[in-house]
Amino acid sequence: MIKVVVTGAAGRMGSRIINVLSTMDGIKLAAAVEKKGNPLVGQDSGGPAGLPPTGVNITDDLDAALAAGEVLIDFTTPESSLDHIRACADHHRPIVIGTTGLSKDEVAQVATYADNIPVVLSPNMSIGVNLSFKVLQEIARTLGDDYDVEIVESHHRMKKDAPSGTAMKMAQVLAQALHRDLDEVGVYARKGLIGERSKKEIGIQTIRAGDIVGEHTVYFAGKGERIELTHRAHSRDTFAAGAVRAALWIAGRKPGMYDMQDVLGLK
Repeated sequence: MIKVVVTGAAGRMGSRIINVLSTMDGIKLAAAVEKKGNPLVGQDSGGPAGLPPTGVNITDDLDAALAAGEVLIDFTTPESSLDHIRACADHHRPIVIGTTGLSKDEVAQVATYADNIPVVLSPNMSIGVNLSFKVLQEIARTLGDDYDVEIVESHHRMKKDAPSGTAMKMAQVLAQALHRDLDEVGVYARKGLIGERSKKEIGIQTIRAGDIVGEHTVYFAGKGERIELTHRAHSRDTFAAGAVRAALWIAGRKPGMYDMQDVLGLK
C-alpha cells in the first residue's frame, strides 16, 4: 500500500485528488497539507473532497506529513512547488508535480532535485492529453511546413496563468517536430494591421470564461482542408486520476526527471 501526501489539500485540485484516492486500490491518503493560515487546517480532509471523514486532518506541517507518507502529489503554485520539492529531497521522497505556470528557470530548479529523487513533472496529467501530445507530433511531422499551426485554449475565469501549461507543452511538441524555435515563432496575440501570417509561426491563443475546466484545440490549416484535434476535460477528476496513476508509477523509481509520457509508456 503506497501512502500519499497531498499538498493544496483544500484547493480545487487537491480535494479532487483526495476524492479519487478514496476509490483506488493499492494507494491511500497518508497526509493532507495546506499552507499556514488556511482556515481549514485542523479539519478533516474529507470535507473539501466531498467525502465522509477520512481520519486524516489537514495540517500545515509538511515535514511531519512527509515522515508519514511515501510519495507527494503537488498541484499548488510555482513558488510553493519549489518549497515542496526541496522538502521532498530532504526526506528522500518522490514527488508528482502538476503545477502549471512554472518558468524555464523554475523548471531548471526542479530538474536539479531530480538528481537525488524521482520527479514526475507534467503540465497536464490527463491520459487523453498526453496521448494527444504523441498524436500531434506525428501529424506535424507528416504535414511539415505546408500547413499553418494554431492552438486555442480555454479555461475557467479563475485560472491565473496564460497560456495554459498544456498549450505551451503542445506548442513545444509541435515546434520540435517541425524543427522550429518556439521562442522565435510563437505568437501569443494579434491586433491591428499585423500583415500576412508568416509561414512558420505557431499561434497560441487564450480564452478565460466561466467555469470551463479545460479545452485545447490544435488547428492544422492547409489549402482546401483543415485538421482539428480537440481535447475537452469535463471534470478535474481526469487530472486527479492521472496524478494518482503517476504516484503509483513513481514509487520505487530511480532518481530522475520524468513526465506523463514515461508514466504511460509512450516514449
